[in-house]
Amino acid sequence: MSRTHAEIVAQLQARWPEHRVAPSQARVQALCDLLGSPERSCPVILVAGTNGKGSTAAMIDSLLRALGLRVGRYSSPHLVDVTERIALDGEPISVEHFDELVEQIEPLVALVDAQLIDGVAMTFFEVLTALAYAAFADAPVDVAVVEVGLGGRWDATNIVDAQVAVVCPIDLDHTHLLGNTVAEIAAEKAGIIKAGSKAVLAAQQPDAARVLLARCTEVGAEVLREGLEFGLISRTPAVGGQVLRLETAEGPLGDLALPLFGAHMAHNAALAVAAAEAFLGGKPLPAEVIAEGLEQVQAPARLEVVRRSPTVVLDTCHNPHGARATIDAITEAFDFTPLVGVVAMMADKDVDGVLSIFAEAMSTLVCTSIASTERALPAEALAERAAGILGSDRVVVVPTMADAIETAVRLADEAGAGAGVLIAGSVYAAGEARALLVHEPLSAGRTGALSTVVPMDAEAVDPQDWFAEDPEDS
Repeated sequence: MSRTHAEIVAQLQARWPEHRVAPSQARVQALCDLLGSPERSCPVILVAGTNGKGSTAAMIDSLLRALGLRVGRYSSPHLVDVTERIALDGEPISVEHFDELVEQIEPLVALVDAQLIDGVAMTFFEVLTALAYAAFADAPVDVAVVEVGLGGRWDATNIVDAQVAVVCPIDLDHTHLLGNTVAEIAAEKAGIIKAGSKAVLAAQQPDAARVLLARCTEVGAEVLREGLEFGLISRTPAVGGQVLRLETAEGPLGDLALPLFGAHMAHNAALAVAAAEAFLGGKPLPAEVIAEGLEQVQAPARLEVVRRSPTVVLDTCHNPHGARATIDAITEAFDFTPLVGVVAMMADKDVDGVLSIFAEAMSTLVCTSIASTERALPAEALAERAAGILGSDRVVVVPTMADAIETAVRLADEAGAGAGVLIAGSVYAAGEARALLVHEPLSAGRTGALSTVVPMDAEAVDPQDWFAEDPEDS
């Protein structure tokens, strides 16, 4: 009897999860060797960093597709379904394709499991990484844009010698695994920079910059630095996003529409353009390709509008660096008065650091929890921490995500015109909320664009309309 997609995914997720890391590339390399080395089938752009990896990778993908290349993209974690992690030509692979790939490689996975390399069977992330490289080889694709899972040096994705190594801003996160200082974390992430590669570096804290540049010198990698070889010249907030002027390989280029909010996304766009041009050997991307690639980029749950009347915005920020970028962006783009927050977080994150930033903008914080993982901080415990920062009068406890969203929408409705809701604090929380608020067919794959917003009689939001309406009036 054939298994359902849910059963296949459940069996994969029964392996060691992503937060339980076994630092070794031996298992994923052994599986890829058995698969015929699919990781060598095309050039790879690796994207590492603390924040901005996913959106930067999505922008690089969009730019290269606008150039006419066939692109594979691997990202993590997923929001709703695991198929989101492997995209071909901008579309997540279908459920049918994913399930077929899993069944094809399972006998080889079993062979690697039996070896118990370093005393551990293959982890969930390792299997998914090999699966992605296999999918890209089968397609085939012209280039793979691969988001590093954790760190870089020993990450499963880093079994390749990436032609381009992109490092997004580095900050403190996963300190129990990567190190207690920015320099230590940078040393782990610098491991994706290999001999002969091009390193495209976002603006970094001085301690991180020193480590990254030392790595480039050590291996002889060519360096492109934000603020020197490329960068953001200016940005103007616009309806539904922003308009950018960038320093590119051919010089300044302006009037670039980006349908994403916030200064951090503008910097990510500059990084993505530099990475795409580095992949081309330093040749400039045509202006029309840059314009098309940025205009068409989609980044689900990155300040994504998922409901109107009142407006509900969804974001994945989960550490202080990301929370600061999100709050600054939502204040600039929407200026909600008041802003009601729906927050759920992992217990192993800097909860107080994130809540302190949310407290600056959120008038009321609806504390909830995440049903899909045991790592989640219970709603009551989160509320207790929040009360110590915001005061108990600004904190509401609602244990389930569905009820928390309903409560926040009601509070925003009662507050009148100008009120809005931000759902944030965890990628997992964003995934649960998006599953409730956005319906997209799995079998056809997803583009990340909003297709149907179903609860609470809300209107669907077409991203193509964002440049025609004022977010402050939405």
